[in-house]
Amino acid sequence: MSVTVTPSHTSGTADPDMERRFGSLARLYGPEGAQRIRAAHIVVVGLGGVGSWAAEAASRSGVARLTLIDLDHIAESNINRQVHALGSTVGQSKVQAMRERIAQINPHCQVDCIEEFVDAENWPALLSLDALFDRQEFVVIDACDQVKAKSAMAAWAIKNKVSLISVGAAGGKRLAHRVDIDDLSQVTHDPLLAQMRYRLRKEHGAARVGKMGVMCVFSREEVLKPNAQSALNQQIDSAEATLTEQTIPLVQTDGTLNCHGYGSIVCVTSTFGMCAASWALNKIAGIF
Repeated sequence: MSVTVTPSHTSGTADPDMERRFGSLARLYGPEGAQRIRAAHIVVVGLGGVGSWAAEAASRSGVARLTLIDLDHIAESNINRQVHALGSTVGQSKVQAMRERIAQINPHCQVDCIEEFVDAENWPALLSLDALFDRQEFVVIDACDQVKAKSAMAAWAIKNKVSLISVGAAGGKRLAHRVDIDDLSQVTHDPLLAQMRYRLRKEHGAARVGKMGVMCVFSREEVLKPNAQSALNQQIDSAEATLTEQTIPLVQTDGTLNCHGYGSIVCVTSTFGMCAASWALNKIAGIF
């Protein structure tokens, strides 16, 4: 596990006017709500097409601290939907690319970069939280696409009364206006979150009736399955293979409904991320 803790501000550069950059928060949330946001610590797990936009929104809202968790590196295929994915950042670790971007937005933000994948064994030890951390100014945004990791984070949040919002599958969705936020018990059209709901009830004793206490971002749009012919064209060099009815069934997704197996568009993935960040900021500010 690689961990980098970096206050983004670099000595020798002009000190930014933080009130000018982020002062509009007080006009929207009131002085107390804005102060809580400015003191907040937000954890973003997964910096893909959803999590990168959530981290972007949090940094542009002036939060004091961001913890970014992801082991992946930026690939050229990420450019269509991930805010930190550029020609100049291909090959760079996602957390470091996001940290450098945040430094240009909110140079006083402390950015903790953890190059690791979350799983049931390492959560929440990755965070190094002390027993007295301020739960009111702390939110976890779960933007990963592995159901075991999502279940572990959600179970921990329920048990410890920590604010967490879990993001469903953005792959295979085209209609940004169908994105919604609700308790996990009310989520529809999302097999990934449905699997998490099943695991929480079966393995962690989560409520079977009524609200479960985990807020989720999801889309009420039906999942659009990938075009098999198009997917196969990307996997097989047409100079070496001929597409036939026998080869089409070889096209498989990875079962997670993430953007690798299904088509994706930034209009939807960014909406998922912005909705998650919006919920987190409102929670911290005391709106609900």
